[in-house]
Amino acid sequence: MAEIIQFNGTVLTGPDTEARGLWSVDGRLTFRRPAAEPDRILDGWVLPGLVDAHCHIGLGPGGAVDEATAEEQARTDLNAGALLVRDAGSPADTRFLQVSRHAPVLIRAGRHVARTRRYLRGFAEEVEPDGLVEAVRKQARDGDGWVKLVGDWIDRGAGDLAPSFPAAVVRDAVQAVHDEGARITAHCFAEETLDQMLDADIDCIEHATGLLPRHLPRFAEQGVPIVPTLINIATFPDIAAQAEPKFPRYAAHMRALWECRAQRVAEAFEAGVKIYAGTDAGSVIRHGRIGDEILALHHAGLPVTAALNAACWGAREWLGAEALTEGARADVVLCAEDPRQVPETVQRLAHVVLGGRIVR
Repeated sequence: MAEIIQFNGTVLTGPDTEARGLWSVDGRLTFRRPAAEPDRILDGWVLPGLVDAHCHIGLGPGGAVDEATAEEQARTDLNAGALLVRDAGSPADTRFLQVSRHAPVLIRAGRHVARTRRYLRGFAEEVEPDGLVEAVRKQARDGDGWVKLVGDWIDRGAGDLAPSFPAAVVRDAVQAVHDEGARITAHCFAEETLDQMLDADIDCIEHATGLLPRHLPRFAEQGVPIVPTLINIATFPDIAAQAEPKFPRYAAHMRALWECRAQRVAEAFEAGVKIYAGTDAGSVIRHGRIGDEILALHHAGLPVTAALNAACWGAREWLGAEALTEGARADVVLCAEDPRQVPETVQRLAHVVLGGRIVR
């Protein structure tokens, strides 16, 4: 006998569309009432499983973590409603989680690729410019269609943020990833790095704190989305304070980027740039905070439906995943209140269902 769950509430099929009457039958969604009675009835406003589009399962402060810790990270994200995770770089091999019934659907990107001694120790495959193309090819073949490039970091010689690689090498690297049939995203804090990445035809930008008005038309026209990771950007003042004694220019730059964070996200949205929700959970940010990131996007100026879309329907479409459609896998979260009216309800979900199995 197939297991049947009835979702007894308003089904939000899109940012501005809704339906009534949804069931999970043997792990698949249907809008057609089954002949048999449901085994369980769950009440609430129904959303597709949330998406954390920038998450580091398998990563800790010192680099790779063991399998038990990675499993705990995955369960924490799952319990918070993040049923689809786009990994944004991890030194751990997390493929074992992709066959687990107790982990979100995971889209892996392999290891970060960074400039030698220009990133956090133990996180990345570190290369010089002449090794970048081969390194991104390797990660494209090892991951699930995404590669993570560290586009900028502090240059200790200059005492400030600076691009990690020459522009011509970045263009070659992006083309190499595309030749492998994958997409590439880049960690970018500084203003100058964004010009370099747009020139190279990058597929996505992480953080994007250096967004300026001159960048916005290009992001919109080229269809390059951003994942702002606002709850991580909140750590910039602490980073600046630690750096101040040795690198005052860098510290001042990081504070300035932090001060403009909400304004730049709001301006990007108004300019038509696609925005997706990502927590950057891993080394510094704890897992299970996708609800916090949705609220941070809303508080930065996105309408509540746009903030939800950044972690729901739009994010799933971008990553090629199903949402609340006939026959889709039953990855569903339920809110106790209408999230369009009470956004904070996404921080305390009533029910989480993964593949037709009730997680909580």
